[in-house]
Amino acid sequence: MDIKQKLLGVIPAGAVAILLTLLPYFEGVSLKAYRDSVGVWTICYGHTRGVTEGLVVSMAQCAAWLEEDIRIALDAVDRNVRVPITEVERAALGDFVFNLGEPALQRSTLLRLVNAGRKVEACNEYQRWVNAGGRKLAGLVKRRNVDEWLCRYKSPPP
Repeated sequence: MDIKQKLLGVIPAGAVAILLTLLPYFEGVSLKAYRDSVGVWTICYGHTRGVTEGLVVSMAQCAAWLEEDIRIALDAVDRNVRVPITEVERAALGDFVFNLGEPALQRSTLLRLVNAGRKVEACNEYQRWVNAGGRKLAGLVKRRNVDEWLCRYKSPPP
């Protein structure tokens, strides 16, 4: 099943449910620490805080860190967005923060446009964030396409 189809099934449940589906899809899971595309020690579903070479953890620890990392990302969105947004838009921004960090959001044109109420232009900004380590990555292109799709998502009428 396509990731967008999976997301359609969880969109009504809100940002946390969306991210619980989206993050494992793009991050995958590794119980052993590895270096990501820019050399950062990473484990589980993209968890980086406190990760060192040789670290091995359980699936239970990965699940706990995923929930914590989602909370941290969504808290960052809530701290920085000054206008009302939908839960789906919040999830797209949460994925951005999860992947790139709160400082990247804070200095982004994406956030400035969201806060200016310029939603269409803000959604276009996701495509600017497809590089890591100075090169364009196919996985980031796919991820930003989904973030942009979420940003533009309109709930079907009841």
